[in-house]
Order: sequence, then C-alpha cells, then structure tokens
Amino acid sequence: MKSILEAGNLGGKKVLVRVDWSVPTDSGKVINDYQIRKSLPTIEYLQKAGARITLLSHAEKNEDSLLSIYKHAKEFLPRLTFVEPSDLTLLENLRQNAGERENSTKFAKELAELGDIFVNEAFPVSHREHASIVGLPRLLPSFFGLQFADEIKELSRAFYPKRPFLFILGGAKFDTKLPLLGKFINIADEIFVGGALANNFLKFQGMDVGNSLVDDRDFGLSKLLETKKIILPEDTIVVDRKIMDAGPITMEHLKSKIEAAKLILWNGPLGFYELGYKTATLQLAKMIVELGRDSIVGGGDTLAAIRELDVWDKFSFVSTGGGAMLDFLATGTLPGIEALK
Repeated sequence: MKSILEAGNLGGKKVLVRVDWSVPTDSGKVINDYQIRKSLPTIEYLQKAGARITLLSHAEKNEDSLLSIYKHAKEFLPRLTFVEPSDLTLLENLRQNAGERENSTKFAKELAELGDIFVNEAFPVSHREHASIVGLPRLLPSFFGLQFADEIKELSRAFYPKRPFLFILGGAKFDTKLPLLGKFINIADEIFVGGALANNFLKFQGMDVGNSLVDDRDFGLSKLLETKKIILPEDTIVVDRKIMDAGPITMEHLKSKIEAAKLILWNGPLGFYELGYKTATLQLAKMIVELGRDSIVGGGDTLAAIRELDVWDKFSFVSTGGGAMLDFLATGTLPGIEALK
C-alpha cells in the first residue's frame, strides 16, 4: 500500500482521484463540507505536482446531480470545472451509472481510460465493493490519498491504545455495532454504551424500558456484561415511555471516566439526536474537548454535534467515515484497502 507521496514524478500525468463528496445539502446548499475540506490537501498536492486531475464522486441519491456540490467546492478550488475536461474536473455522480454499485468491470474500464494512475481519497465509502473503489485499482497503478493514509494511521491507534482506554459507543444500529463490542471488549479498559444500544442491555438486566427502541434478538449480552467492562446509563430522559437521552447523573459519572482516560474512542450519539435530544451528546463533546483528552471520534450524528459546536480542531482526530470507520475498527481493513494491496 502506497501513499500518493510515493508516486514519483506526476508532471503531465492524468490522475483519477476518488473522493467522497456526498455531503449533506439543504435546498442546494451544502450543510457540512468536512469531507470536501479534508480531501483538499491531496488535490492541492497533485496540482502542485503538475498532474491533470479528474475527480470521481457519488451523490447521496443515485439520481442526484453533483452540480450543487461542485459550486460549493469551487470556492476552495477556483480552477475546478464540472464535467467539461480541464486540468481539474469533477465528473457527474458515479451512481447515475448502475455499473458503479454493481462493481461492473465494463464501467471500471471506462473510468480507467480517463487516467494514468488512480488515487483513493474516499475513506468513507471504502467499505463498499463498488467499481470506483475496488475495480479501478485492478486496472491502474493505485495509491492512497493523504487523508486516507491518516485515517488508517489514526484509527489504528485504537488497536494498541494508551491506557486507561475508554470506548464510548452510541447510536441505534445494534447489529452493525455489535462486532465492535465483541472486538473492543478485549482491548478497551471500559466501554460506555449509550443511545438506543444501551436499551438492549437495560432490558436484559430487567429494567422496564417502556416503548423504547430495542432489538429483541439475542446478541450474547450476558458474556459482554460478565467482563465488568460495560458501563450503562444510570439515569435517562424519558418521554412518552421512551428513553430519549442520557441523564445528568450518567453524564457526571461519564465525566469522571473521561478525566481518567488516556485515550477516548467515540462513535455515535447518546440520545435520539435526529429528534432533537442532543443534550448528552453535545455535553459529551464539550467534556472531551475541555478536558483535553487524546480522542478519536467519528460517525454521522457525532460529526453533527461537532459541527454544531464548531470544535473540529479540538479533537485529536475526527474521522470522515461513518460505516467505514465502524468496519475498519471491527476488522482492521476495508475492501478499498485490500484493493490497493
């Protein structure tokens, strides 16, 4: 696996760069451009090296255009053109072609004809076996982008952590986050489980969770609890018999754990964030920042909280990935990484 810094002379080379600019928009306006901004160092490096760059990205929906994203990105990259060939071009949404999701060799070859080398700077989508992620590296000399290399380096610190190591895991998708619990129960010193994930544990322990969101499948919770490493909310905010957020006693207890920690890994909100129950999640972000702890954070609603507080630069590392971050932490690799080996 090689970084773009190891690609040699790039002058005059046609470079295909897979970015993930599928950022949230509202009425055509970009709401959060973090992923765009984190791809800029790689693009700027290639520009200075004299490369002719074609940017590849998908949009949130298959039928969407990247035009509004292009207009926003052009504020950072004045020479950027949309579809029209130039020294710096953004192509239209890859997923408008069914071959992207199908990992079509034919579509990958069509893309490969546009470049001499390929750079993957799309960590957030590299858990997908799509044509532009795993197909292109089979056809062209391929490299990691600068942010992608940082993602691997920084997330890998959680595998050999400074101690005490506190893992904070929230959100609602228990089946996708269980592999993380299974792995990090053997690595972390303590794991705080919040959000709807905690409801499963609380119900298992005999607590009346009312109409709260739970998953009734057997996830082997007893074995996880037997380790004595799992920390659960001690009090909660309940609305209409539904647990919506962590309570103040829980947050005070969690603060003491954060104060003692030498490394914190955090993914997922502590409450029903999308319905406006943000208090505990925002409080957690403030605690980590104000206490100055070494921190690795990521995930959609986690990033939303960081954006709301505007504390991007206060964490040690903020991952651009959501599902990709979870998959990498669970397995130590991704299809997009394996494709570049």
